[in-house]
Amino acid sequence: MNLTHRYKTQTCLSGSILLSHPSLKDPSFHKSVVFLSAHSEDAGTIGVILNRPLNRTLDELDDQFRGNPYGSIPVFEGGPVETDKIIVAAWEWSKQPSSFKLYFGIDLDKVKSLQDNSEDVKVACFLGHSGWSPGQLENELEETAWLVSSLDHDLFTEMEKEQEAWKRVVGGMSLELRLLTEAPDNPLDN
Repeated sequence: MNLTHRYKTQTCLSGSILLSHPSLKDPSFHKSVVFLSAHSEDAGTIGVILNRPLNRTLDELDDQFRGNPYGSIPVFEGGPVETDKIIVAAWEWSKQPSSFKLYFGIDLDKVKSLQDNSEDVKVACFLGHSGWSPGQLENELEETAWLVSSLDHDLFTEMEKEQEAWKRVVGGMSLELRLLTEAPDNPLDN
């Protein structure tokens, strides 16, 4: 019987940021910044890609939102899972830049209620999500496919900047990573 696994300290990554390692070439996650909304060893992990704007609004994606006050909410590619579903998320940063309130998978009535109570609430929609089965993300972390970062206020304000946000955060982690982020995707372009 292996008792060490049973008593191993659990690391919960909920609320963390995943940054794809520069060597990760999977097109679903290449140069991506993923916000992890839920993570557990038993249930797996779910999150959304923050830096993949579709450059479309909710009313451009679905006619039922035309003329709706929420039709202008920006839509992002949330990930490769269930790309036919929209996830609505809202967040509000506290006075301290490292803490915020997140409302994930909410309906538009909840958005209205939140915005009625505070003008600082930001809203975005995500088409699909990113998901990992139990143990899958941990294996990918061991293979260094991902870098884990703490919650970063700037990432939520730079969501439309696509790869610039990824490059800034990953490149700021170490000199080696900065060099890798500066390298062209195709070495022949060097």
